[in-house]
Amino acid sequence: MTAARPAPGVPDSTLPVRKPPARRRLVPYWLLLPGILWLIVFFAAPLVYQASTSVQTGSLEEGFKVTWHFATYWEAIAEYWPQFLRSVGYAAIATALCLLLGYPLAYLIAFRAGRWRNLVMILVIAPFFTSFLIRTLAWKTILADGGPVVGVLNTLHVLDVTSALGITEGHRVLATPLAVVCGLTYNFLPFMVLPLYTSLERIDPRLHEAAGDLYARPATTFRRVTFPLSMPGVVAGTLLTFIPAAGDYINAELLGSTDQKMIGNVIQSQFLRVLDYPTAAALSFLLMAAILAMVTVYIRKSGTEDLV
Repeated sequence: MTAARPAPGVPDSTLPVRKPPARRRLVPYWLLLPGILWLIVFFAAPLVYQASTSVQTGSLEEGFKVTWHFATYWEAIAEYWPQFLRSVGYAAIATALCLLLGYPLAYLIAFRAGRWRNLVMILVIAPFFTSFLIRTLAWKTILADGGPVVGVLNTLHVLDVTSALGITEGHRVLATPLAVVCGLTYNFLPFMVLPLYTSLERIDPRLHEAAGDLYARPATTFRRVTFPLSMPGVVAGTLLTFIPAAGDYINAELLGSTDQKMIGNVIQSQFLRVLDYPTAAALSFLLMAAILAMVTVYIRKSGTEDLV
């Protein structure tokens, strides 16, 4: 009896499998090579250099030498832990405010903007066309003591409440925690809106119609359908907002006082003013490790496996 021939389109298992040429198998690795080289030169190499700097001792006049002085890390934590906590606190508050402000805006763009969608998106990303420094300086003018914003807040006695809460001082907003948080929220709000919009825009509108057909109220539809489906955008937005906000130092430098300095201000001062490179490098690694730990826990707790 003759062996049955395979159906059309089905490979014959009796025939030897031809492997692609070695040159073709190496094509994906050659395509990855530019990115790998970029990461090595501009990320891995500086990271190794900073790691070696953090365990050095000496001075700028005598020179720094690697002595494996790991006590620098403990000394940095012991001296600058208030700035660490302040940075995490400010970043967390700014991230929460960005989520509260950005979610309704992203929802509006995704489901209600209609033909104005592109225009609203341009307005959201328009601040990126201006320097980060200029945007922060603009807030220094907006929150000036004699400005209309502070005048309205004083008239409405809002500053009396915020002063009682300890986020402002007297009848001024500048050089207070509120000013720093406002600057962080404004500067990083687009980082929250864009991932949220991308996630919401993927939701099929027929799911909302189906929820309405099942007599679900709008609040129930949002709680049971819209928000769970937008969780990848929420997680991505909070990460893109919290991580740079925790390491920021421009807002605290221009909108705050010495009492509102964040860990980024300390690192910048140690590098450029005090010239204590080992302490600055150690603080940088501690900040990176703390953010990495918090992000890892947050992603696992959020349970968004389809983030990528």
